[in-house]
Amino acid sequence: MNVLGVGVEPGTPVAYLAEAVDDLEYDAVATVDRRLDEPAIAAIVGARKLLAYTVTELDAVVVPNPSAVVRRLTGTGSVAEAAAILAARELGGAGELVVEKQRGRMVTVALAR
Repeated sequence: MNVLGVGVEPGTPVAYLAEAVDDLEYDAVATVDRRLDEPAIAAIVGARKLLAYTVTELDAVVVPNPSAVVRRLTGTGSVAEAAAILAARELGGAGELVVEKQRGRMVTVALAR
């Protein structure tokens, strides 16, 4: 099962996130709990499972590409990679990244299984 980890800036247009995930195949979506109300995330979830984590939970995950900027803004060094890893583990996978974080316009995505 592939899990898409998503980090978005507040107010990210749906088109920006849709563009970032266009070529990715995923069965579930994971993000930080404070972004659950973002329309862009709701738009890509569809009928898929949505998992959310606190910044404390995300910050406890070791990721290959932490960001000082994300840490300053959110309190964790990773949203997309950490959320993907945590959700993949929760759903019975190994929690290994198959696509490291990719930046798009106002979004970051990663894929884990």
